[in-house]
Amino acid sequence: MADRKLGLNTICTHVGEVEDTQFKGAISPIYMSTSYAYKDVAIKRYPRYFNTPNQEMLGKKIAALESTEAGMIFGSGMAAVSTTLLAFLSAGDHIVLQKTLYGGTFNLVEEEFSKMGIEYTFTSGLEQADFEAAIQENTKVIYIETPSNPLMTVTNMQMVADLAKAKGIVTMIDNTFASPVNQNPADFGIDIIIHSATKYMGGHSDILAGAVACSEVHMDKIWNKAKNLGGSLSDFSVWMLERSLKTLVLRVKQQNKNAKKLAKWLDQNGHVKAVYYPGLKTHPDHELAKKQMRGYGGMLSFELSDELDAAAFMKELKLIKPSMSLAGVESTILSPTQTSHALLSAEERENQGIADGLLRFSVGIEEKEDLIADLKQALEKVVKDSLNFSI
Repeated sequence: MADRKLGLNTICTHVGEVEDTQFKGAISPIYMSTSYAYKDVAIKRYPRYFNTPNQEMLGKKIAALESTEAGMIFGSGMAAVSTTLLAFLSAGDHIVLQKTLYGGTFNLVEEEFSKMGIEYTFTSGLEQADFEAAIQENTKVIYIETPSNPLMTVTNMQMVADLAKAKGIVTMIDNTFASPVNQNPADFGIDIIIHSATKYMGGHSDILAGAVACSEVHMDKIWNKAKNLGGSLSDFSVWMLERSLKTLVLRVKQQNKNAKKLAKWLDQNGHVKAVYYPGLKTHPDHELAKKQMRGYGGMLSFELSDELDAAAFMKELKLIKPSMSLAGVESTILSPTQTSHALLSAEERENQGIADGLLRFSVGIEEKEDLIADLKQALEKVVKDSLNFSI
């Protein structure tokens, strides 16, 4: 089968397994050792070197899912983001970042880069002219996120890759919201793909992890920085993540279907002011999303009508949990202002278009009828309370 590309479900199930040579078990064994032999061995293994058997093999699964040469697992999404950025940036360098980004990444740049002498520019928009205007002579990296957190903006990956390659700039993307199921940025020429593996890759709200996929050449630079920063992942968590990835495609495809139905329902509800989901034809980036995504994802955001209390609405939900993080099999909802983007100032959130009443909705695998019923009953209660208050 070496002459044909494996399908995603087959990659999830079989690639990157650790063979149980002793007992021939059907799943990967866990190698929990933090101490390995160093004499007469091909690889000197150590957990902080990201090369224990479980770490090494899971990296191969990540690479196969993203159609790259190499993959590496980290202790968190931010460990993956920070290590990768610092592997390619040093004092005197400049990075261009798109305007809309995950709050943790934005805060990393704002809080730490000036201390290191790294210059940065956030684009004013997502068009080619916006990226071109931000590039400087010392620009080494362009960093994007698509779909973005939390407004689901979509960035043209091919445009960014072509622009960067013409100028010898390395491109990086946070592919967390899409997952490898919905898009493979390497197909569009993006150099380095980063994930918070806590999210769709883990999928069960019980693993904290990060992942990076890229060429062997780029991975060598990342590894050299990673072994010094020490953001590795325990082998038990690596084993759990490999187990979780086996159902990645099944989970994400169901979440895609549910999210599209729920986005349409919310968009047609008179008590909802705005819905942000690239699968909606009314989304400004819908046509671009159709070109570069195989599915539109399980994430959406929405704003209730101005007279309704978003916090009160969340309290009335029965199935959908007001909860931090995202992408588990269970549906969750949160206020970005109070959680994912709380570290940004009010002015910075306003600049990104993040309203105080915005709600980010991570759609799970439940029956869509049950989720709609939950949204409906919560809306009915806050609408009733709003009317009673106005009287």
